[in-house]
Amino acid sequence: MESRKEQAVALFREGYNCSQSVFVTYADLFGMDKETALKVSASFGAGIGRMREVCGAACGMFMVAGMLTGQTEGADQAAKKHNYEVVQLLAEEFKKENGGTYICRELLSRAGAVAAASSGENKDAAPEARTEEYYRKRPCLKTIEGAAAIVERVLLAELFGEESGNES
Repeated sequence: MESRKEQAVALFREGYNCSQSVFVTYADLFGMDKETALKVSASFGAGIGRMREVCGAACGMFMVAGMLTGQTEGADQAAKKHNYEVVQLLAEEFKKENGGTYICRELLSRAGAVAAASSGENKDAAPEARTEEYYRKRPCLKTIEGAAAIVERVLLAELFGEESGNES
């Protein structure tokens, strides 16, 4: 399979949030149309509803994991356990690539994009305008590309039986 990392980054540059950018990039592999994928992943951007909690790129990655390994029977504890193991593996991979965290406000603070005091108590839901300065000061493009690389290296290897074409 050809790498889709650039597609994920391009979606973010088009104005989609980080979660949408990662999830939509792979949703077609599971028979999901773009509009549905955009709606399902919309609430997870900017650290879940712009609360700066779990990074939206990581959330998008976890959603792809759910499409591949998600439990579909309520009593299937083995499937639930497997999905949680996969999500925990993805989270560890993401943290390795991002200085030990998957928390949006920590990622933004380290990049100097938001004040260190910014927390999940942010009540301003209005997204910032997407300018070149916005892209330059934020780690979002890097985290989106990294999350897409992890999807391809860890998850899609399972789906396709081999690693994807382009490594990060």
